[in-house]
Amino acid sequence: MKVIEFNKKKKYSEVSGVSAYVETQIEVKMNNIGLYEEVVKAPDSFDLNSLVEKVSPHLNSVDNESAIAKKLYSEVDNINYDDRIGYYKSLFVGHVVEGDYRKKASSGGMGTWIFKELMEKGIIDGVIHVKKNTDVTSPILFKYEISRTIEEVTEGAKTRYYPVELSEVLQLIKRNEGKYAVIGIPSFIKAVRLLSLHDHIIKERIVLTVGLICGHQKSSKFAEFMGWQVGIAPGDLKDIDFRHKLDNCPADSYAIKMKGEINGKLKTIIRPKDELRGQNWGLGYFKTLSSDFTDDVFNETADIVVGDAWLPDYTEDSEGNNIIIVRNLIIEKLLRDGIFEKKLNMNETNVQIIFNSQASHYRHTHDELAYRMYIEKYNRNWCPKNRVTESSEINFFRAKVQNMRMEMSRKSHLIYEKAVEKNDLEYFTRRMGLLSYKYKMVYYMMAIQNKGLKGMIEIIIKKIVG
Repeated sequence: MKVIEFNKKKKYSEVSGVSAYVETQIEVKMNNIGLYEEVVKAPDSFDLNSLVEKVSPHLNSVDNESAIAKKLYSEVDNINYDDRIGYYKSLFVGHVVEGDYRKKASSGGMGTWIFKELMEKGIIDGVIHVKKNTDVTSPILFKYEISRTIEEVTEGAKTRYYPVELSEVLQLIKRNEGKYAVIGIPSFIKAVRLLSLHDHIIKERIVLTVGLICGHQKSSKFAEFMGWQVGIAPGDLKDIDFRHKLDNCPADSYAIKMKGEINGKLKTIIRPKDELRGQNWGLGYFKTLSSDFTDDVFNETADIVVGDAWLPDYTEDSEGNNIIIVRNLIIEKLLRDGIFEKKLNMNETNVQIIFNSQASHYRHTHDELAYRMYIEKYNRNWCPKNRVTESSEINFFRAKVQNMRMEMSRKSHLIYEKAVEKNDLEYFTRRMGLLSYKYKMVYYMMAIQNKGLKGMIEIIIKKIVG
């Protein structure tokens, strides 16, 4: 692939860093809208390493998630398969009881606990995960690092809605022998799997993968926007906890904890998420384009998948719970031993419960991807090949929802950049507020269609009366 072709297609890239790992002419840099970008140093006519196409999820149209997962899991004893969640050996819902793993986590604490177990049992020597950037001179708040002790692992226990990439840690793994586990969103885990097909060192050293369920990736401006709303100006945010738990509140009613400089003084501010703009994931503020062109919801190539238990029976628990999909026999034994030893409070569950926890996410990411692909091709844009085929067949209002989401996502980056230039937060909130209002009106019209005018009047009266 020549550079000119790569540059045309890179806007759909997950920017995991694998391309920079296999091709020295590619660098991964943070751009002006707060997203990592693959920057090619060579001229347009330069031929990139052929591995770039093979290890990049958006470029490789042959080795999709189904093909990779089949090679990994189809021969596992008593394995099951579902079209929506992929292969699974066992399914659980619950949380960690042992220690304070749950307290320090965004939800049930399972991600950190499984790493602890793997290290204690000597199965791995290190964990590749996202932690606070120790370089205080860097404007980048979080990055992938390698932890080699349980104490270090616990420092990366929180969810980070922030851009990261793997190129640096992949080089470290190449230079340092050992067995590692990596955690990541679906496209990152797939990138690691693709790389492992062509790099025997990575395959030998990354022995286990922990997958996250991810609504979509955000730019670094999402964190900056949260800080700006509480008086921390762009560039002055030092740290952020995107999922700060609030006592006696439902699990989905968390807060944002921010640390930054205000009038020259370092301050920490905690604000319930519902008091901050941009927390509605459906609006897609600061979303990456690549998030809208993947069909993998349940991280189908990961050995274990950890997600939030967004289920009626669990969301009222302020401490949080996880859904768990297990595809690896070693990890399944650790979980079952943990349950037996009362380290975990986990209940086995079924596919439908797991799916229900992410039903709206699945509808957007998987079901309505066909329409987004159709729109791209209608506009004569290239887009990645997925397991979904492009189609214009979609409900009128659902098409309007998709159109609005794509518009809001695209414009949020541009409007925010202008707002920072003007030093005017209201410039962003006002313009995005108008788009959000139009988006909500589509839902109102959809509700009228579904319930009828009489039904909508009854809902409005109930809300007024209380």
